[in-house]
Amino acid sequence: MSDTPDSAVRTYINQHSAAFLDDLADWLRIPSVSAQPDHDADVRRSADWLAAKLGETGFPVVEIWPTPGAPAVFAEWPSGDPDAPTVLVYGHHDVQPASREDGWHTDPFEPRIVDGRMYGRGAADDKGQVFFHTLGVRAHLAATGRTAPAVNLKLLIEGEEESGSPNFRALVETAADRLAADAVIVSDTGMWSETTPTVCTGMRGLADCEIVLYGPDQDIHSGSFGGAVPNPATVAARLVAALHDDEEHVTIPGFYDGIAPLTDAERELFAELPFDEASWLKTARSHGTLGEAGYSTLERIWARPTAELNGIGGGYQGPGGKTIIPSSAQLKLTFRLVAGQDPEKVEQAVGDWVAARVPAGIRHEITFAASTRPCLTPLDHPALQSVVRAMSRAFDGRKIRFTREGGSGPAADLQDVLDAPVLFLGISVPSDGWHAPNEKVELDLLLKGVETTAHLWGDLAAALR
Repeated sequence: MSDTPDSAVRTYINQHSAAFLDDLADWLRIPSVSAQPDHDADVRRSADWLAAKLGETGFPVVEIWPTPGAPAVFAEWPSGDPDAPTVLVYGHHDVQPASREDGWHTDPFEPRIVDGRMYGRGAADDKGQVFFHTLGVRAHLAATGRTAPAVNLKLLIEGEEESGSPNFRALVETAADRLAADAVIVSDTGMWSETTPTVCTGMRGLADCEIVLYGPDQDIHSGSFGGAVPNPATVAARLVAALHDDEEHVTIPGFYDGIAPLTDAERELFAELPFDEASWLKTARSHGTLGEAGYSTLERIWARPTAELNGIGGGYQGPGGKTIIPSSAQLKLTFRLVAGQDPEKVEQAVGDWVAARVPAGIRHEITFAASTRPCLTPLDHPALQSVVRAMSRAFDGRKIRFTREGGSGPAADLQDVLDAPVLFLGISVPSDGWHAPNEKVELDLLLKGVETTAHLWGDLAAALR
């Protein structure tokens, strides 16, 4: 348990919160949209801004790391204690595109505070959640009287997460010695709700492929040739139909190999969450649930792998009829992966399965995009328990529950390359509207994030020794 006094931390945060929010608003004014080349200079300006602010915070080492794309920011603050563990914080300073025409009530890059909420692109995803670490470490020092953090503290804030992190793994591999850590804190996530504080324990991985099926060298007459030559669109449909069985299990041989099964304890923890399926369906804009037999909705989206058809095409799509056998058809598939699955083995299994099902007379090509590995932190890991204790102190002793994320991100690259546990610390809530118009962050929760980090460094220093 950290010896950081709760009252001293809150006093410091209250005294400095106004300046902290002014600084955050200043950063949000920089339209660091990594997906749009017109904003390349803004992404660089965002990195420069953050580097300068980290220097003001007290980090003695602050560097901008170039990549073939957008720059990342690295900072380091040694503890000074010879046996102090090392913790790396990950986040990103790039943001999603935004304009008034998307439905924003005001300029998305002119932040405003209304009713205890700060609105602006990046307020929650992810500048707000990166920036709370600056005030958090200062509160930690002020409350304990230390001149350096209780852990060797490192930050890596990338500039391309909203563009798929195309250069991130190579950057981590190149700088692995500089980034070495005993634990990684990812502050690019959220909580269940405003009234249910939670810690995420894992994210699914991702394998992504496109399959192109080629039949005749051109579209041909279905009356003259139909029934006598293979139709690539029919083959595409049969592949999709064969992807799942009647209980929605994925039929690809070897797909489930190595999966770490859900424990009874994890299923009980998921069941504790105030999940309302009817409300969830409204959010999903869906009219019913469907998924792998034997699992609840939360278990399906957090802890089970999936195979999804994202797109299918081929043949005539215009008005009226056109009696042809098309020359080609296309499928786009994604596979969400869970702990224990190896993306390379899954890709091989998918390729073998497709090849075995394509008939003679059809040529096919299958192309995989860059994959993402799944990551999972065991519930009993001491670093995870530190996060839980620190967050509980910030939330006045409230019980912290556990979630996972159904999506995918670069956190697994940090776990894989650095061989360190990944912990997720975020205070954003679903209503914050990531990637949507009028993105916002709840200011009281943002300051709870500050308070959590102020307690976390001392707790981790004791837990990881």
